[in-house]
Amino acid sequence: MNIVVLAGGLSMERDVSLASGSLIANALRDAGHNAVLVDLYYGIAKEKMSFSDMSGKYKHKIPETEPNLEEIIRENGGRDNPVGKNVVEFCKMADVAFLALHGGVGENGNLQALFEMNGIKFTGSSSVGCMLSMDKIISKELISRADIPTAHWLTNESSIEELKSLVPCFVKPADNGSSVGVTKVVSEIELTRALKDAKKFCENVLIEEQIVGREFSVGILDGKALPPIEIIATGDFYNYQVKYQAGLAHEICPASLDKKHTKKLQEYAERAHKVLRLGSYSRIDFIMDEHGEFFFLEANALPGMTPTSLLPQEALAAGLDYTALCLKLIELAK
Repeated sequence: MNIVVLAGGLSMERDVSLASGSLIANALRDAGHNAVLVDLYYGIAKEKMSFSDMSGKYKHKIPETEPNLEEIIRENGGRDNPVGKNVVEFCKMADVAFLALHGGVGENGNLQALFEMNGIKFTGSSSVGCMLSMDKIISKELISRADIPTAHWLTNESSIEELKSLVPCFVKPADNGSSVGVTKVVSEIELTRALKDAKKFCENVLIEEQIVGREFSVGILDGKALPPIEIIATGDFYNYQVKYQAGLAHEICPASLDKKHTKKLQEYAERAHKVLRLGSYSRIDFIMDEHGEFFFLEANALPGMTPTSLLPQEALAAGLDYTALCLKLIELAK
């Protein structure tokens, strides 16, 4: 098959995406497919729109800090169009587009809608599922109506006095992933600064009460939950650096849970996946409090596929190695 692996883009998660995309393209090539990695933002020159040269390996190391998007735009002549030259045309030439994108138009449903209009087959969820899951405020509202427990929350539209009632809490941009822009607030004096920092990334901000406990994630593949994974972070919380720098987090998969709690967690994850109208795969994050109750944190329409990512570890525990997982996602593409 001829496959375009789309990664990068104008997103705070572009480095994570490029690392995912490099591994995916290499795995697909090793499996005998003609896979070409393309940066969604930079696009591809017409003379390079070919699936004939499959030599070499892709690689991308994730830096310790988030990318400076303003600098990237400035270096590219100020062009801020998130979809680069010839991307749509090249994807039309392919049998399928593998979306290794995280955040921005690659995960919020915009690119999926563009591909749907152009009849391009792609991996992951539809435009609707991506939009619902990417917006943390919308997803929390839908999840709470579906009787899936989630931490109490407010938005930046509430008064500062109302928001102070949630401290200690987490302040999160509504449409970012990989914990970009997230601040743990432990005192009221920190709240105003955290809100200001979050608004640098998104006008809408989620303020969520802190639940102290164990963190878990459950991958969903073809509608079924994979073995849950527990995340034990070495830092203050599971932030960007801890997620993507080797050795800063410890994961246990399958998670050390009894059968009753494992079943409950997987049922919540499968229900959340369905409620948010997600597609062939996703990853749903939870925290378990001291009483053994699970609370929904967020959903990921395009989970990371880096060396430290959670979904590949869960798939492996279910008997699917990295290449087999990539091939399965291609098989499920629509």
